[in-house]
Amino acid sequence: MAEPARERHATNGGDSTFTVIVAALANLGIAIAKAVAGVLSGSSAMLSEAAHSVADTVTEVLLLTSLKRSTRPADEDHPLGHGPERYIWALLAAVATFVGGAVFALYDGVHSLTHGEEPGDPLVAYLVLAVAFLLEGYSLRTGLKQAHGEARHYKVPFGRYLRRTPDTAVKAVVMEDSAALAGLLLAAGGLLGGQLTGSGVWDGVASLCIGALLLYVAWVLGRSNAEFLIGRPLPRTVRDRIRAELVAVEHIEAVLELTTLVQGPREALVAAKVDFRDMATAAQIEWACERAEQRLRAEFPMIRRVYLDPTPGFAQRRSEGLNPWP
Repeated sequence: MAEPARERHATNGGDSTFTVIVAALANLGIAIAKAVAGVLSGSSAMLSEAAHSVADTVTEVLLLTSLKRSTRPADEDHPLGHGPERYIWALLAAVATFVGGAVFALYDGVHSLTHGEEPGDPLVAYLVLAVAFLLEGYSLRTGLKQAHGEARHYKVPFGRYLRRTPDTAVKAVVMEDSAALAGLLLAAGGLLGGQLTGSGVWDGVASLCIGALLLYVAWVLGRSNAEFLIGRPLPRTVRDRIRAELVAVEHIEAVLELTTLVQGPREALVAAKVDFRDMATAAQIEWACERAEQRLRAEFPMIRRVYLDPTPGFAQRRSEGLNPWP
C-alpha cells in the first residue's frame, strides 16, 4: 500500500530537520577546535577552515529557520502557504557560505602568501583535522542517507535527484559537508607541505583552494534556490503524466494549457485551461473537475492545489470567430 501523502510529508520534514541539526552541532564544535588549532599552529589554512565551519554553522541555523517557517499553514494573507519562504532563507545561507567562508579564506590565503608567515607547530592542527574529518564524515553520512532514500522513493538516479531536488536543505548539507571534507584534506596538505619545506607558501595556497571551493558551493546553492524563487515547473515527464490523467477524466476533451509550480520539497501547484465536452452540463463539468483533482492528488501526492479553467477548444473558438489560441 502506498504511504499516505501527509505521513510521507511529515516524515521527510523530520528527516530534513534531523539532518540539519546533526550538521549544525558538528560544525559548531569543529569551528571552535579549528580556531584554537589555527592560532596555536599559525596555519592560515586552519583559520580558513575555522571560518568555513563558522559559515557552515550559520548556514545550518538559517536552514533550520527555513524548515520551521516554511511549514506554517496557509492563511487569508498567504493563501498559497509559506513553502517558498524556505528558499529565501536557504539563499541567505548560500550568501553566508560566500561571505563567511569563501571571502575570509581567499583573504587569509593572499595575506599568508604576501606576508610570508612562518608555519608553527602543526601537531594540534593534525589532531583537530582528524577529529573534524570523523565528525564531518558522520554528518555527511546522515545527509547522504536521506538523499539516497528520497532518490529511491522517487525512482530517480541519485545524481539527478541531488541536482534537481527541491529540498535544498538536504542538498546544502550534502554539498557543504563534502566541501568540508575536501577542505580538511587541503588544509592537511598545506600543513604537510609547510612542515616538509619550511615555507608558508603551501599553507597560503591551501587557503586559496579552500576559498575557491567555497565559492563554487555558494554559487551552486545560490543558483538552485534562486530558480525556485523565480518559479520552477514540475519535470517534463511529470507534466506529460498530468496531461494524461486529466484527459482520462470523463467529459474532458483536451488540456489546452498546463502550468505547474514547485512550491516546496513536497508541494506543487497545478493550473490548466481545459476543453470540456461541448454537450457537458454544468454539473458534469463540476464533477469532472472534482474527479480530475482527486486523480492528480492520488497519483502525485506532492500536488496540493489544482485549478482548472474551462476554456473553449480550438474548433469552437474558430467557429465563434475568436482567436484559436487562448
